[in-house]
Amino acid sequence: MRPGARNCGNSSLPQRRHTPDPMAAFDRLPWELRAWLANAHLPWSAQSVLNLWRRALSRHGGDRAAALQVLCRAERRQIARDARKVWGVAHPDADGEIGHRHA
Repeated sequence: MRPGARNCGNSSLPQRRHTPDPMAAFDRLPWELRAWLANAHLPWSAQSVLNLWRRALSRHGGDRAAALQVLCRAERRQIARDARKVWGVAHPDADGEIGHRHA
């Protein structure tokens, strides 16, 4: 590996500067989000998943299970976009119907 190279994976998720202490940001998340991130397929930042979580909770009247389903659907959509972009429409995940551990 060349000096300074990092494996950020093949994803079209925006790459941003990390918080000074990403583990502290993770530790401040609600327990449901920490559990969800532990099985996530994509490298979500604590801040991005928290923003999506808050919007989903607001939209679903505080229903935490419904908010988690919003996160799962968002991740499936992103993986489908990435699969089409990186590997083409013939890739099994390009249709958005990936097997997801959160469902």
